[in-house]
Amino acid sequence: MADAQVGLIGIGNMGWPMAKNIVKAGHALAVHDTDADRVARFLAEAPNTRKVNGAAGLAQASNLIITMLPTGAIVREVLTGIAEAKAFTPGTICIDMSSSEPGGTKALAATLKAHGVTLLDAPVSGGITGAQAGTLALMIGGDDEAAIAQAWPVLQSIGGKLFRTGGSGSGHATKALNNYLAASNFRAMSEVLGIGTAFGLDPALLTDAINASSGKNTASEGLVPRQVLTGKFSLGFALGLMAKDVKIAADMANELGVLAPGTVLVHNSLANAREALGYHADLTLAYQHWTRDVKAKT
Repeated sequence: MADAQVGLIGIGNMGWPMAKNIVKAGHALAVHDTDADRVARFLAEAPNTRKVNGAAGLAQASNLIITMLPTGAIVREVLTGIAEAKAFTPGTICIDMSSSEPGGTKALAATLKAHGVTLLDAPVSGGITGAQAGTLALMIGGDDEAAIAQAWPVLQSIGGKLFRTGGSGSGHATKALNNYLAASNFRAMSEVLGIGTAFGLDPALLTDAINASSGKNTASEGLVPRQVLTGKFSLGFALGLMAKDVKIAADMANELGVLAPGTVLVHNSLANAREALGYHADLTLAYQHWTRDVKAKT
């Protein structure tokens, strides 16, 4: 889509650097966020960004709209609101890059199609660092190949690895399963370090040994050495969001009749930490909650 007029709704921790990379790639961009001060700061930092009046104004000024919002429910509320206001231009492509429920995505795609709008799902993985570098992994679902081809140059400005996952909702399904696996790794590593510390093992040495052995995983290589062992606990990803994503995976298994007890166990563990620490607490702080009673063996 050489003449893409891009609108991005949601310039939070991930949306902000994604928007910067869209501008850097030379695409025309408008942004909207419920935080007006944040929008003003972004416009000051990226003066070529178009100023619009709310979500409806963004839709009227855009032919490719990206949502980067906390939940699928919020995405559905925003996009159906734009549709009901008749603010979409027929032929508009919407891309939900949030972590949303696959079933909700399919339903929303049908709703928007009635308004002449195509919905794609393209959730991302790679964190704030990947968003800043433009190296995110994108999992792209949708039923309209022509729309995906049109959106591809904009998607390339955001991600370094683009995966075409299948029909509508398939990107969101892939993302939920990925995040369940990532959360499982972190939960298991937290248990391992708790047991090891109680026994008297050095956590850093234990982590190094695991990373040179068959137990190596994304948490042992990333979260633990960079966030837990350093005491930073500042990944920038909310505990509540991870609990939500794992719940999506658990619900998928239940709806499909697939026995997946691990999804329930990991979700319950995350939900317990979320209730204790708060929805917006950093995910890595769950380690402190899960190991709060651990005492080193002396």
